[in-house]
Amino acid sequence: MTAPKAKRRTAERILEAALRLFNERGEPHITTTLIADELNISPGNLYYHFRNKDAISEPLFQRFAQEIRESLALPEQTITVEDLWFQLHLVFEVIWRYRFIYRDLNDLLTRNRKRGELFRRLVAEQTQASITIFRGLVAACEMVANEEELTTLANSVVLIATYWLSFENVRGVLNGDIGRGVYQVMSAISPFLVGESRLLLERLRADYL
Repeated sequence: MTAPKAKRRTAERILEAALRLFNERGEPHITTTLIADELNISPGNLYYHFRNKDAISEPLFQRFAQEIRESLALPEQTITVEDLWFQLHLVFEVIWRYRFIYRDLNDLLTRNRKRGELFRRLVAEQTQASITIFRGLVAACEMVANEEELTTLANSVVLIATYWLSFENVRGVLNGDIGRGVYQVMSAISPFLVGESRLLLERLRADYL
């Protein structure tokens, strides 16, 4: 009765090692042999659980998608700027946890059509969630913007979140400081905030800086 548990445990160890190596060196540079060596297991043992590298990256991508969707869940009560700040941290934590996806985004998506379709759906869901949040802030008189501006702003927010890691990598400061990513998003939103919300954002900025 212990064999199924051992199988699941080995499979999970492979996924954990792969995620670590993908994040450290980039998914295109990691082979199944390197993953097996990292775990001190034979390639045959690895292939027993996963037939190739795509079979390893697929469940990681599915976990990423689930966690991103969970981070987008909106509170039942009226959302505030502070709620938005907190939610953005949740989103960026997921992005950092699965940063290999964003680091090698074009390569990963063009190699797998279904994966590309899933990521496009995630982008659409992130955009719609942003629009919903902004509409709530407008209704609460914490933001002033029309529908066209809200849509444009939502696109900008998702654009920043999607390519923030690439920008940080180019700058040579890829150190896991997700607060900088959140700050960039909030900076894009700040011109539309009014009253106490604007003041709250300034306080949050001061705390971060």
